[in-house]
Amino acid sequence: MTFVDSVDNSAGLLLIRPGDSGYEDELAGFQCGFAQRPAVIVAARSAAEVAAAVRYAAGANLPVHVQATGHGLPGAAEGGMLVTTRRMDRVAVDPGARTVRVQAGVRWGQVVAAAGPYGLAPLNGSAPSVGAVSYTLGGGLGLMAREFGYAADHVRWLEVVTADGELRHVTRDTDPDLYWALLGAGQNFGIVTELEIALVPVRTLYGGSLDFDGRVVDPVTVLRAYEAWTRTVPDGLTSSFAAVPYPDLPALPPHLRGRYVIAVRIAHTGADGPELVAPLRGIGPVLADSLREMPYAESHTIHSDPDVPHAYHGDSAVLRELDPERAGELLRLTGPEAGQMCVVQVNHLGGALGRPAPNAVPYREGRFLLRLLGVGEREKARAVLDPAFALLAGDTLGRSLNFAFGAGDRGAGLYDLRTRKRLAGLKERYDPANLFRGNYGVSA
Repeated sequence: MTFVDSVDNSAGLLLIRPGDSGYEDELAGFQCGFAQRPAVIVAARSAAEVAAAVRYAAGANLPVHVQATGHGLPGAAEGGMLVTTRRMDRVAVDPGARTVRVQAGVRWGQVVAAAGPYGLAPLNGSAPSVGAVSYTLGGGLGLMAREFGYAADHVRWLEVVTADGELRHVTRDTDPDLYWALLGAGQNFGIVTELEIALVPVRTLYGGSLDFDGRVVDPVTVLRAYEAWTRTVPDGLTSSFAAVPYPDLPALPPHLRGRYVIAVRIAHTGADGPELVAPLRGIGPVLADSLREMPYAESHTIHSDPDVPHAYHGDSAVLRELDPERAGELLRLTGPEAGQMCVVQVNHLGGALGRPAPNAVPYREGRFLLRLLGVGEREKARAVLDPAFALLAGDTLGRSLNFAFGAGDRGAGLYDLRTRKRLAGLKERYDPANLFRGNYGVSA
């Protein structure tokens, strides 16, 4: 890496330019499907350096992009400034207040490990390698979401560098408009360098996955039974349905190789988990059953998300309802015969997710979230996924920012009209030059 300390860099920022040693390594993230080629990278080590970087970019008329773990890249980007925050990875738990402070580069696995000894848990997602701050700014749909709501609903304060290069401490009381906008609109209003968020008193949960062989048990039968079952469960139970055609690779566990796996994933904090799940066991023969009482530190095993960087493309749809028959046609389009490896996931919403909160997370009336992912090249993925989404268009409220997966039409459908209009007005107020334009946009 090149340490630059010159007239145009009085703050002594760690700048990395194309051709410098370490440029490619600094760009590396979880999403490998998009080419990021910034004119300059700022490897930030503190909030002060982030502020200096933003002032530097504004003076040089460089658009600003932000990257922590590289899971949620909105698409390819050429030129501009990329601020990487992976070095800002401090975690501080306050067990008495049941809160945790996390810097911009912290991953959820770090927070789970730090909170666990106190019998506390964060409202993290399924993958421990995902960045905690970026996940929360997009809403944050976690493992216990139906019981506790979105992660964004539990943020106490944020520190953010806005387009004027100022570091602001933002709370619901001190700056309600900016607080509202930051929680739900990603990095459109600045670079969040740190936030404080509530933890919940959870030591263990009943969780895991019931897996069915999609060539033995009809996937549509499983989906139909799952949809009916979700109408019977309490708010303390959060679940999802998934359909994954696994390739026949030696690296995979034997029971997954070459199989079309239909799974129902469960996370429940109550003592009646086995009784609540019992109806699902009657669907058909089970390929694998990992349901058990587990320490929260093992909660990542519920989904067992891949931890190897790869290329993927897709999108999401928040649904009023899930029509099992139309969704069954979607499964046929995206199944083993699709000619493209597609991952289907349906998250059960409702419960605490439907409660109003002082943030910009939209579509709280939705009953399900559909996520479709194609592994590999974008155009091949879209050729399969676009017709699949069209099948459920009649029940679609919009899209989810955290699960846009670099889809085209970056800002379309991410917010309802009222939310988008308010966000657009605040964007004019806080970032009139659209310095932070390497995001899913919020213009009217």
